[in-house]
Amino acid sequence: MARSTYSVTRAQSQLPRLVRRAESGALVGIARRDETVAYLLSREYLEAIVETLEVLANPAAQKAIAAHRAGRTRFVPLSALDPDE
Repeated sequence: MARSTYSVTRAQSQLPRLVRRAESGALVGIARRDETVAYLLSREYLEAIVETLEVLANPAAQKAIAAHRAGRTRFVPLSALDPDE
């Protein structure tokens, strides 16, 4: 993922272009006085971050991940979950 940093003033003047860059997957930093204070990122990237945080905050999901990593997970076809079959 490409990352670029722009001053607040420069970002304001180039916002439409920076939004397109973020939509295409770039992480765009916004800096004030040489310190990055914000990022512009795509909705898709933010949704992926939120989904990851939800998984990390879910004890059942963490238990399932740990079981899989330890080789204790048994996979079955989806059809096995259908009560009609």
